[in-house]
Amino acid sequence: MARPDKEAAVAELADKFRDSGAVLLTEYRGMSVAQLKTLRRSLAGNAEYTVVKNTLAAIAARQVGFEAFAEDLKGPTALTFVTGEPVEAAKALRDFAKDNKELVIKGGVMDGSVLSADGVDKLASLESREVLLAKAAGAMKASLSKAAYLFAAPASKAVRTVDALRDKQEAAA
Repeated sequence: MARPDKEAAVAELADKFRDSGAVLLTEYRGMSVAQLKTLRRSLAGNAEYTVVKNTLAAIAARQVGFEAFAEDLKGPTALTFVTGEPVEAAKALRDFAKDNKELVIKGGVMDGSVLSADGVDKLASLESREVLLAKAAGAMKASLSKAAYLFAAPASKAVRTVDALRDKQEAAA
């Protein structure tokens, strides 16, 4: 029979899996406590970096339907439960991993689909949500400006033609 404390830990991990927009998997072998503290600070407010037991995390992952993710839980593993923007958390992990070679990004899961390490790197290379929204708004504004010019062009052309005819009649008289 399973121990109640382990059942509670699995239930808590399963809830975190469900509540997170993304979960990123890292290996932290060889990192000091100070380095982990720095990493947690860089993720603060956007994600929670947690060292977990692989067996408990695998059970919780299977409970929420992430069987493929559970297969990656080998070696010293830490999970980043992202509650904010996944792009920001992936960038923070990538930037920290550049400075600290001990941190290895192994993969993750986002919106129910499993990400490889390359997928997490691609996610980190995306621009922030605000920048992408601003670009979309700019593109829409440009399209609307072109449409307004197109609709106004026949009227302005007619006005220029009438002015040209008026000037021609005045010159002839």
